[in-house]
Amino acid sequence: MFNFNALTIKQHTMAAFEFNQVLVSNAEFLKPFAVTLTRDKEEAKDLFQETLYRAMANKDKYKVGTNVKAWLYTIMRNIFINGYRRKAKQNTIFDTTPNDFLINSNQASTLNNAIGNLNLKEVQKTIFRLPEIFKAPFLLYFDGFKYHEIADMLSEPLGTIKSRIHFARKLLKEQIERF
Repeated sequence: MFNFNALTIKQHTMAAFEFNQVLVSNAEFLKPFAVTLTRDKEEAKDLFQETLYRAMANKDKYKVGTNVKAWLYTIMRNIFINGYRRKAKQNTIFDTTPNDFLINSNQASTLNNAIGNLNLKEVQKTIFRLPEIFKAPFLLYFDGFKYHEIADMLSEPLGTIKSRIHFARKLLKEQIERF
């Protein structure tokens, strides 16, 4: 008598083995894509591993004949986008404190824009008096760039950029405290 279930299980196992071979042989091209997305080697490693894990967990959704590279790219891109959205939500701060104290707050104080503008100009002068080696990374950081982006732009090691920004802050603090 022919055992149909044993044959089906054997074919399914063979398909899983073949899928794993296809996955492993096409995985290396994902590493540069992960670095491009994350701009961080450690995060890229995590993204790469998560992509392979999800691909293996969803191998039943892969259809034979589908471009495996495109399929893997899509998985990686979706993981990255979902992670980015999750981080953005975590960084959102909700202020639920009552703003009653703001009512009639103008009655007790008067704004003096002249002093504020004078102080801002002094701070700006102090920043532009920084040595160029500290000023360039500090201004990029002040404009909202991340350390690794500044390191890429200035073609410097990440640690060097962090150190220069730290020293720029320290110099600025010393100069501003004199005012």
